Amino acid sequence: MSVRDTIQQQVQGNKVVLYMKGTPDAPQCGFSASAVQMLEACGVQDVATVDVLANAEIRQGIKEFSSWPTIPQLYVNGEFVGGTDIMREMYQSGELQKIFGA
Repeated sequence: MSVRDTIQQQVQGNKVVLYMKGTPDAPQCGFSASAVQMLEACGVQDVATVDVLANAEIRQGIKEFSSWPTIPQLYVNGEFVGGTDIMREMYQSGELQKIFGA
């Protein structure tokens, strides 16, 4: 299975996927920590997370998959939402909460 196929399967097979550096319990960068905090504030409990630091192919592949240069990256219902900056803007405007029914 190619890296693109693996990513496609992760994105399509989970309602919410966060590609991040580290894990929710031990984020390895401030942006990943912020993304996790916003999801928690929205009451999202079932998040599939992928630690891109554990797999260099996924780390590069997700950037190509989304045409987005940075990590973290959030996908909801198979759709790319954005990175931390976009998540923050959406959170501040209430849009992120609406996506999750919060």
